[in-house]
Amino acid sequence: MSIEATLDELVGDARRLATSGTRRILGLTGAPGAGKSALAEVLVEALAPNALLVPMDGFHLAQAELERLGREDRKGAPDTFDAAGYVALLRRLRDPAEALVYAPQFRRDIEEPIAGAIAIPQGVPLIVTEGNYLLLDEEPWTALAGLLDEAWYLDPGEEVRVERLIARHVAYGKPLAAARAWSLGSDQRNADLVELTRDRADRIIRVAEDSQARGLHQCSAPGGARGAR
Repeated sequence: MSIEATLDELVGDARRLATSGTRRILGLTGAPGAGKSALAEVLVEALAPNALLVPMDGFHLAQAELERLGREDRKGAPDTFDAAGYVALLRRLRDPAEALVYAPQFRRDIEEPIAGAIAIPQGVPLIVTEGNYLLLDEEPWTALAGLLDEAWYLDPGEEVRVERLIARHVAYGKPLAAARAWSLGSDQRNADLVELTRDRADRIIRVAEDSQARGLHQCSAPGGARGAR
């Protein structure tokens, strides 16, 4: 069962983690279109400079590698990511001996990951990470749950989620028919898989409608935040 929360409440909960005295890692998960990246950016902006965003999307396999493996038509499925690399990064972020860690970033304008794009100094107390498969019960993804201090599953409701997803694909250049087909095809298969992980989350959250209008929906356009993932 999901609980409704405002952005202010969620920022307060994230601030509690950021002021705990040691580095904490907050994971945001949910199906494609749930609003993970948008909420992550709201939290990090509100808590700056005491929080940084390190998305799972940076571990997308390069397009050339997806084509070599024959997986380009289902980009976003679990086996189209370097999951072991993502696990290794979170382990480094939990190691107090690491003075500076660099993470990759996925660039939607070129649909490719860029290595070493995010610098994470030792002194940042809260890392916010977001992605579809943080609680997936498959190796090597299973290691992630033990590396997160809290995992929040976002559940905006299926109709809202699919509408957001289609709008995002259109915003990034897909014709409406193609955006709908991808959202209800490849994305939906991934969503069904992510849905199976919801009971492993510490909290299942639906962001209050007034908060969405004030914050999350402002993060849905290209050139600003990375869309309501």
